[in-house]
Amino acid sequence: MIEHRIMIVDDHPVVREGYRRLIDLQPGLRIVSEAEDARSAYIRYRETKPDVVVMDVTLPGASGIEAIRHIRQYDETARVVVFTMHQGSAFALKSVEAGAAGYVTKSSDPANLIRAILGVLEGRTVISPDVIEAIAQDRISGTGSGLDELSTRQTEILRLLASGWPAEEIADALSISVKTVRNNHYQIKSVLGLETDAQMVWFALGAGLVETSRASDV
Repeated sequence: MIEHRIMIVDDHPVVREGYRRLIDLQPGLRIVSEAEDARSAYIRYRETKPDVVVMDVTLPGASGIEAIRHIRQYDETARVVVFTMHQGSAFALKSVEAGAAGYVTKSSDPANLIRAILGVLEGRTVISPDVIEAIAQDRISGTGSGLDELSTRQTEILRLLASGWPAEEIADALSISVKTVRNNHYQIKSVLGLETDAQMVWFALGAGLVETSRASDV
């Protein structure tokens, strides 16, 4: 039997252990590496070259979306399954745009994660039904359509700005210049038709990019 090598990316050790128990029980699947943030995910990917990456999008610092984008820049054949608590369409659409081949919510049956891993190994895109429904509802209502105008990098900068991160820390997390952060800050507000940072925070909240507890006080 062919053995497929899996990497898991989540900032909670207990959750990673749960992944390990679930995935290692499946014939033909074996976890070969783990990472706890976007930067280490990229490093571990280059070191171990897994067949599939199982990644949460909510990570300390740069999100899983940024990690997907970075990994896919290094290896355009990389296969990533997002496994997350986020059921809304914003993270799902930007994850797929960044290069994810699967998107499964942690609230769904754990068997869905295994099906998603096997599906992307077969070359298919697999999205859990609850996320497909959320995307469809947003498309019908027009909710969050402004995100379509932003790149994945701009979406990441928007998320961090709305979470209260200063430009210097965003630049360090994303390995870009402070000038690039500030230019994108201006461009994001211009594209979305927003005049103030407070409006930008409310937009990010409404789109599901940040939680109320993490939003800036601007």
